[in-house]
Amino acid sequence: MDIHSSALKHGVSVEDIEHAVQNAMAIDDLDDDLRLYLGADRKGDLLEVVAIIRRELSELVIHAMPMRSKYRHLIPGE
Repeated sequence: MDIHSSALKHGVSVEDIEHAVQNAMAIDDLDDDLRLYLGADRKGDLLEVVAIIRRELSELVIHAMPMRSKYRHLIPGE
């Protein structure tokens, strides 16, 4: 997984992005080869992370920020 500089613009660290993706509570495939990960950072705060699925089956993270309430329904038990 690669992380584009655009994913860092909301102040989420690379380590927190990787933690949220590796420990995702929900994964949703979106349109246009995009994948949404919802998971906690290293402190336990929920993040939304969006990655582009590339042809070589690798992912490029392009967005990361604190999870917005519009995604809460995707978390099991919420």
